[in-house]
Amino acid sequence: MLDDRKLAVLRAIVEDFVQTNEPVGSKMVAERHVLGVSSATIRNDMAALEDEGLITQPHTSAGRIPTDAGYRLFVDRLSSVKPLSGAERRAIETFLAGSVDLDDVMQRSVRLLARLTQQVALVQYPSLSKSSVRHVELVPVSPTRLLFILVTDTGRVEQRVVDLPSALDDDSRSHLRAQLNAAVAGSRLADVPALVADLGAAAPGPHTSTMRTLVSTLLDTVAEQREERVVLGGAANLARAGSDFHGEVQSVLEALEEHVVLLRLLSEVSEPEAVTVRIGAENQAEGLASASLVATSYGSASRSVAALGVLGPTRMDYPGTMAAVRAVAQYVGRIVAEG
Repeated sequence: MLDDRKLAVLRAIVEDFVQTNEPVGSKMVAERHVLGVSSATIRNDMAALEDEGLITQPHTSAGRIPTDAGYRLFVDRLSSVKPLSGAERRAIETFLAGSVDLDDVMQRSVRLLARLTQQVALVQYPSLSKSSVRHVELVPVSPTRLLFILVTDTGRVEQRVVDLPSALDDDSRSHLRAQLNAAVAGSRLADVPALVADLGAAAPGPHTSTMRTLVSTLLDTVAEQREERVVLGGAANLARAGSDFHGEVQSVLEALEEHVVLLRLLSEVSEPEAVTVRIGAENQAEGLASASLVATSYGSASRSVAALGVLGPTRMDYPGTMAAVRAVAQYVGRIVAEG
């Protein structure tokens, strides 16, 4: 276990290295941080930190830089996440409040996160598997064709064009829509198959086959895994931090092109309000050993519906990044819940 002074030295090294991108020496720590000890004492503390594998000497200079383990301890010992200023919070709220639909919310969120953190932003669409049915709409296209629309409580809108077995007038269409909504509105999507199992047989005689077609469309929509979508933004920020990836920036870019990798990165984030930080080799995905992920879930206090976060080099402003990720998640969760 490290004593408080050595932890303070580690914190100083992390903060200075993140700010300057230069190895940090004992003299710099003594001059820039009020630790109440001499440079010689700080050098001894730095030697102990190096023995613990928390800092390392990149070359023969006297400066040290944090290791992944050093960043990990720094993050774990954060007493609190640095709060955003009132102006920053108002800017987030104003920017996201101007969105017109879920797609716009996702696009605005990813641009905002990339801008706030200067990292690559990842925002997952609300998962259909965690959603409930708000309502079903049937929009006529022709007497024998309609647009089937499923709207969820998380703002997802799924649409299908349906060819009907026979012509359908407005009164009959309204009656079938009412039956569908009476059966599934307000229910979790996972429960929909059981709720509509007998619905086709219950429809009026002339429309039994039409209802069966609509039920089949609903089940197909619920069963599809198209909900697994992730929006990515700010990839150009990687170029500005290219040296931080030690020549592996191409590997990071290739990893980010794999949709399954992005989903895997966010799949471990589920606890509402908690911010997850994965540093360096803690990221199991190939090509991301020199990167860090800061992510959290969004939704209501009791139910998360998806996750968002940022990916960047391990030399990252963790307190500021964690604060930005948490704040954006809170606003996105509120917008999605209000739908």
